Amino acid sequence: MIKSIFKKKYIIPVVASAFLFVGVSFKDNFFEIAKQIEIFTTLFKELNRNYVDETNPGELMDKAIKGMLASLDPYTVYFNEQDVVKFKINNTGEYTGIGALITRKDDKIVLREIYKNFPADKAGLKAGDEIIQIGDVLLSDFKDDASQLLKGAKNTKVDIKYIRQGKTNTAQIVLDEVEIKSVPFFGKIDDKTGYIVLAHFNNKASLETKEALEQLKREGAERIVLDLRGNPGGLLNEAVNICNLFVPKNETIVTTKSKIEKHNNTYKTSREPIDTAIPLVILVNGKSASASEIVSGALQDLDRAVVIGSRSFGKGLVQRPVELTYGTQLKVTISRYYTPSGRCIQALDYAHKDKNGVATRNEAKNYNAFKTRKGRTVYDGGGIQPDIEMEQTKSSPITDALEKNDGIFNYVTAYYYKNPNLGNTIPVFSDADFLDFKQFLKAQKFSFDTETELALKNTLAVAKKEKIDESIQVEYQQLLTALQKSEDNLLDKNKTEIKKLIVDEIIKRYQYQEGLYQYYIKNNAEIKKAVEVLNSGSEYKTILKM
Repeated sequence: MIKSIFKKKYIIPVVASAFLFVGVSFKDNFFEIAKQIEIFTTLFKELNRNYVDETNPGELMDKAIKGMLASLDPYTVYFNEQDVVKFKINNTGEYTGIGALITRKDDKIVLREIYKNFPADKAGLKAGDEIIQIGDVLLSDFKDDASQLLKGAKNTKVDIKYIRQGKTNTAQIVLDEVEIKSVPFFGKIDDKTGYIVLAHFNNKASLETKEALEQLKREGAERIVLDLRGNPGGLLNEAVNICNLFVPKNETIVTTKSKIEKHNNTYKTSREPIDTAIPLVILVNGKSASASEIVSGALQDLDRAVVIGSRSFGKGLVQRPVELTYGTQLKVTISRYYTPSGRCIQALDYAHKDKNGVATRNEAKNYNAFKTRKGRTVYDGGGIQPDIEMEQTKSSPITDALEKNDGIFNYVTAYYYKNPNLGNTIPVFSDADFLDFKQFLKAQKFSFDTETELALKNTLAVAKKEKIDESIQVEYQQLLTALQKSEDNLLDKNKTEIKKLIVDEIIKRYQYQEGLYQYYIKNNAEIKKAVEVLNSGSEYKTILKM
């Protein structure tokens, strides 16, 4: 019997990271810092005093700070008062709201995913709905963070207007407490194999994982699949505690190294484990980052788990929040983390950027080899490389574009209303359906926004500005046609991957996230491979040199 403890989550667009709560440090060159602060203060005062139009000092300062930090890495960020609230929600796992994943797009809030039995669901809202008004506030006139308008005290009633399939509707949402679960789902794959989904690392992650593990063991699970795919990370100490469930007390899990001595730390397990012998497989992919890589990397280095999937994201940087004045906050990168074998798996070098300001990626030829406890070779420099890599888990550029620019999301929204009675039936997405998908993209004039496509559009824009576009129109159209044909060929080449993502999205629309996990247990290739390895005791032992 499947056990679901899926309490839905509201995902804030803030990158989850490993946090280290230690003291603040400053550079020794105090004079230079004081000098630059004085220059900036003088400039800021004179700008606001003399500029021809009225200025907004708060907005100017917000942009100035964020612009300065953008030259560093994407994890060193400034939080204004509203951002701090989101940050705390992300770590505590609790807030009052509507229970949905949302994004801001133009003058609307788009509902990306509705979580079962939470306020948005109870109000009859669906993924793909576009909120245009909250209370008396038209979002076209509201440029601040509109998600704040969907928060408030429990039982607060919020009236909204939204667009669904071109028609404007109204609804009333009654706000309620929403708990962000680190373990949104766990269950039995078969009589002997337990499955735990660990979605992110808030301060309840290790407790929820422990409870799931103990429950599965009571139900007869003799081996475990821990799914970290798509997990962006979170609290460092929770990653250590989760490893502690499977390895003995006083085991080194991760070390942090910095130019500042106080930020150099070694993190060891501090509790008695739950089970140090139960066979364990960890699933990762290119969206598994930070704390996910600490867990998978440490358990790989300690020869405690077989890692399956595709190479993880490669975030080996540690952040620490620093409280500032007036309720603001700085999240700053203070150190790099290293797995037990000594690996730093950071993939991007933010100290060296290309001419476009993009951090350079470490090349495989520059990776360094390390040894696990039993002598297996592992590498640094580019995420955690699985013990068993699966091609079907890797993401292609064309599918990344389809997800980023909502090609699949928008198609499934249309599909949902064309097929309202699918219910719990697992959809069969045929080649004819795939052709329909491609025709939908053409009808919607979908843009893949590849570098080539963007460069071509930019060329035409410059040509129009210089009034020479007519003379190159024929050549432009030829290039555009060739590019579109190439994109069409790429769609066909990656048809299997794209169809899988479409089916996943369809299942979520009818059966919520829980239904998707239940589908994965029976059909997902990575999970099937994990069970195969666990069933073959010899293969599992051979990989880990047991």
